[in-house]
Amino acid sequence: MASLAPHKSESAQPNPDAPQPDFDAIVIGAGVAGLYQLYRLRQMGLKVRGYETGSGVGGTWYWNRYPGARFDSQAEIYQYWFSEELYKSWQPSERFPAQPETERWLNYVADKCDLKKDFQFNTRIAAAHYDEAASLWRITTADGEVLTTQFLLACCGMLSAPLTNRFQGQETFKGKIYMTALWPKEPVDLKGKRVAVVGTGATGIQVIQTIAPEVGSMKVFVRTPQYVIPMRNPKYSAEDWRQWGERFHETKQRVQTTFAGFDYDFDAGPWADKTPEERIEVLERLWTDGSLALWLASFPEMFFDEAVSAEVSRFVRAKMHERLQHRADLCDVLVPNADDYGFGTHRVPLENKYLEVYLQPNVEAVDCKQAPIAKIVPEGIQTADGKVHEVDVIILAIGFDAGSGALSRIDIRGRDGRSLKEEWSQEIRTAMGLQVHGYPNLFTTGAPLAPSAALCNMTTCLQHQVDWITDCIEYTLGANKRVVEATQEFQDEWVRHHDETAGKTLVVKTDSWYMGSNVEGKPRRLISYIGGVGNYHKRVDELATQGYPGFQIQ
Repeated sequence: MASLAPHKSESAQPNPDAPQPDFDAIVIGAGVAGLYQLYRLRQMGLKVRGYETGSGVGGTWYWNRYPGARFDSQAEIYQYWFSEELYKSWQPSERFPAQPETERWLNYVADKCDLKKDFQFNTRIAAAHYDEAASLWRITTADGEVLTTQFLLACCGMLSAPLTNRFQGQETFKGKIYMTALWPKEPVDLKGKRVAVVGTGATGIQVIQTIAPEVGSMKVFVRTPQYVIPMRNPKYSAEDWRQWGERFHETKQRVQTTFAGFDYDFDAGPWADKTPEERIEVLERLWTDGSLALWLASFPEMFFDEAVSAEVSRFVRAKMHERLQHRADLCDVLVPNADDYGFGTHRVPLENKYLEVYLQPNVEAVDCKQAPIAKIVPEGIQTADGKVHEVDVIILAIGFDAGSGALSRIDIRGRDGRSLKEEWSQEIRTAMGLQVHGYPNLFTTGAPLAPSAALCNMTTCLQHQVDWITDCIEYTLGANKRVVEATQEFQDEWVRHHDETAGKTLVVKTDSWYMGSNVEGKPRRLISYIGGVGNYHKRVDELATQGYPGFQIQ
């Protein structure tokens, strides 16, 4: 594909008087962001190497191969935008493809762009220490290999640090325990087994609805009930994709400006201007769409106004009650009540007949609000009421240390030996999720305080960050400079703006992984910027056109 061939940038020439590292740039991670970041840096003519813990590309779509895994951004927008030819040449099978197809797509992209040759797989980065005198990073792998690089690009993923040892006694269980985020490549036979599933977030829901037809029995341990939306997932024909291909440029532009990086936005008009009937009409239309549009393209007032939040939440609860046949025993456990939290203040899962699973006689919803999990015992799971739920298999869908976890698990040390893990254990701060003051030439994607940490169609936000980072590096090298670092003042200003924006919403009044509430001891702060993808893009693009004010380049 000639249009994808890298080109040498005239501005990317090395300074012969400076210490020469092993690489101009090192990229951590071979997911959506890491693949594109390596591609862009290689386009500049830089000497770049990527490192990936897994044995292949895909990032979250390599690791999350649990039953039922699929994304909930439509195939036409969960895409790379740097090549119209690449977009048109891949044929998705349906609106929301499953994990195996998504992993194949990312391998297709990597092969078309010849990216795998520049990645070292089965290699975990253990440490990254900045050498201020030499203006370079010293990288140490888990196998003890030591490398140096001028620029370090952390494309580690926003949901790639799974929580594992959460329950006392896990090691005593006589059966099998599977983590959804570390699901084995080999087939797992659950036919006829007594299975426990812990966790009913987006991942747990996908597992539960998928394995229900084959298990002998299933106990689902429910702590936080979820508002859910039924997914509408039609198959895509070649003609369907040809039509989407014709809209490539239109869609590419659209996703950059909307609130969440999707091709839909809050276009229904103000809540206050509509009659009750008109509001219901909007909600019904978006509910029927079977996407995240009800959450991200209905009424933004639901994020700020408690009365609006209550009305939208009541609408969704009624839909869920109806599907559960108004059974009080199920509705009380599986549907959030008016006092729990409002629709949209937690991550909203799409699902496929998830609620109907609980109507099966062999499925039980265990109410962990009434009797939390006390520990895991050899026979199964013991709850606080003393009851032992005997099972053969335990599936843990218990989430991630989101946004910050992937970076915190690497020993990253900046100027004067400062530790990112230690700093973030006190307070999580970044400069727009692109850099952290005190860590020169370290750039991040999917990091805290940017939309890409949680509130975005990930391909939209990750690519935009990669493009901004690449342009910043090219600007630096073109000026014969070596080091880029966000200033303390700029970072402080962004954190203040981030908190002011978040503080106006109902999201910060709830406990969720969005707020770090799922990780004991994690500082409380909304991990994702909630001011909108379009607004964020405008702000960072203005920084670039103005010569990167707020970033010290020397």
